[in-house]
Amino acid sequence: MNKLLALLAATFFAASSFAQASAPTAADSAAAKTEMKAEAKADTKAAKTTSAAEKKKAKAEAKAAKKAAAAQKNAEKAAANAKADQKVHAADAKKTKADVAADAKEQKAEVKADAKKEEARK
Repeated sequence: MNKLLALLAATFFAASSFAQASAPTAADSAAAKTEMKAEAKADTKAAKTTSAAEKKKAKAEAKAAKKAAAAQKNAEKAAANAKADQKVHAADAKKTKADVAADAKEQKAEVKADAKKEEARK
C-alpha cells in the first residue's frame, strides 16, 4: 500500500511539474491532462497488481514454511518413536535373555538335584 501511495505521489508530482513547464494551448493541455490521467491510472493498476502478487507470494511462502515445520515436527516425532521402539525391543531382548538364563539355571539345578537323589538311593 505504501508503494502504491509513493508511486501515485511521484506520478502526480511529475505531472504537475511538467504541466507548469510550458504554457500549452487549451487542446494540448486537455490532451496532456488526459494522457497524464491515463498514465496515472496505468501506474496505479501496475502498483496494485504488483502489491497483489507480492501478497500472494508472501502467503505462499508462509504456507510452505508452515508445511516444512509440520514435516520437521513429524520427522522428529517419528525419530523419537523409532528410538522408543528400539529401547522397548532392547529391553524385551534383555528380558528374554534373562528368562532363558533363569530357565537354564533351573534345569541345571533340577538335574543336579535328580543326580543327588539317584546317588543317595545307591
